[in-house]
Parts: sequence; C-alpha cells; structure tokens
Amino acid sequence: MVAEDDEKHARLARIYLESEGHHVVIVRDGRDALDHIRRAAPDLLVLDVMMPRVDGLDVVRILRASDEELPVLMLTARSAEDDLLLGLDLGADDYLTKPYSPRELMARVRTLLRRTSRRQSPGAADPVLAVGAVTVDPVRHLVTVEGRPVDCTPGEFRLLAALAAQPDQVFGRQQILEVLHGIDRFVTSRTVDVHIMNLRKKIETSPGRPSRLITVYGVGYKLTAGPGHD
Repeated sequence: MVAEDDEKHARLARIYLESEGHHVVIVRDGRDALDHIRRAAPDLLVLDVMMPRVDGLDVVRILRASDEELPVLMLTARSAEDDLLLGLDLGADDYLTKPYSPRELMARVRTLLRRTSRRQSPGAADPVLAVGAVTVDPVRHLVTVEGRPVDCTPGEFRLLAALAAQPDQVFGRQQILEVLHGIDRFVTSRTVDVHIMNLRKKIETSPGRPSRLITVYGVGYKLTAGPGHD
C-alpha cells in the first residue's frame, strides 16, 4: 500500500512497484491508510509523512501501539533531522527523503520484504541469539531479558540482532547506520544515539550505567554478556 496525497508521487510509485509484480493500492490520507490496513493486511506500507487528517507519524504511532508489525517505509520532504529521527523512534523501518531515486525506492522495498519473508517463513533456520540474559529470536521477532519479553521497534530489533550475532564485536557508527538503514546521506550519527539510548532503557538494569550494551570510546558499541555471565 502507498499512502501518498501527492498524485504525481503516488502514480510514479505505483508504476515502479507494479513493474516488479506488486499489487499496489493507493490511499490519500492517514485515516484511509489505517482503515485499509485493518481490512486488507498489506505486506508493506510506503507512507508519506505530510498527509491530511492523520499524518504519517501518527499512522506509525497508532500501528506500533497496536503491536502491528507491518513494515513501514516513510517518505518525507522534510529535511529537519528531528522529524526523521522521530519517525524511526516511533517504529518506522526505513525512510527516503524526497526527491528520491525510483531505483532506491525499489531497493528499499525489496530489502524490507525480504526481511519480512525470512521472519514469517516456517522453514527459516535462524538460531535464537543469546548474549548473557539477552536473547533475540529472529524468526519470532522476539527479544527477552532474563526471560521477560521486551518490546522493540523494528529498527531497535534490527540493531540488537546484529549486535547479538557478533557478541563482544565492536560496531562503529557507520556500521550501525548501515545495519539500520543502508547508506543514506540524510542519516546522521544522532540516529545511532537514539537507538542505543532506547535499547539501554529496555535491556539494562541501570541504563545510566550500562553493563550489556557497552560504549567503546572513540570506536563504537558492543553487546556483552554482562556481569555474572561467562
């Protein structure tokens, strides 16, 4: 589904998506997007931020509040960094800033659909990743800390899974940005700070004194077992 009130952008998105065999539904505002998602359960939402009635940020907020894991690719004409970070923090999986290349749009769509397919495939063989008391289940898209489920946004889950797959391996900021979104000139290092801060609130006993998600000063971050674990 493409939620876009700009007719030209909506038409171009439909042309390129249909050229790769996707069935495309166009809606013009956020309220219609939410109604259609409840009725038809699309595989992916391409979502413009600036829309009438209910804007794109509120659409993501409502979806994630209802535990809806629909992959969301946000489109925005805004260049303000805080707006972009807010969309990611609310649970958007990725974004493109207008004007964007149609080829880049299709690459992002393919990546999000592949991730969803792997997560839902009953034959998926991804192991549960355990680092001390933190476990990440890529198939069930589940994080637990000391046996308790922890809610993570798609971006947070993607980052934590990458760190858990290589415990004690230091990830630099650029590596983390590539894990989260691929190379995009509008993403900055503040994106990393937001995700790290939010993950620490969820997996650390004392977020202000982290013992699991560790800063390696001047280098990056790593996930460790923490005290009391070999």
